[in-house]
Amino acid sequence: MFTPKYPPQDTAPAAPPPAPATDHAPATTTPAPAPAPAVPASNRPTVQLTPGTTLALVGGGTAVVLVVGAVLVSMLLAVAITATSVAVCAVVLRSLLNQERKH
Repeated sequence: MFTPKYPPQDTAPAAPPPAPATDHAPATTTPAPAPAPAVPASNRPTVQLTPGTTLALVGGGTAVVLVVGAVLVSMLLAVAITATSVAVCAVVLRSLLNQERKH
């Protein structure tokens, strides 16, 4: 199914017939180009999707999406908690410093 399809090899004659020789110039023949080597068939197995393998692929993809989503959400939550704690610390320090200035 996924293997490439090649057109059949050219079946043209190997060399054109020689031109007739004239009196004033010798006949020159050009050598025919070497035929292209045949491309061997691929040894790779074809992929066959059955309903079971399709279901397994969908289930595996869903599991990967859920795991990656959970990891990203937990990282975002960790950043939010860290930012909140830093903000609380900044407010507490500011209030402590303001109290020292007043007294």
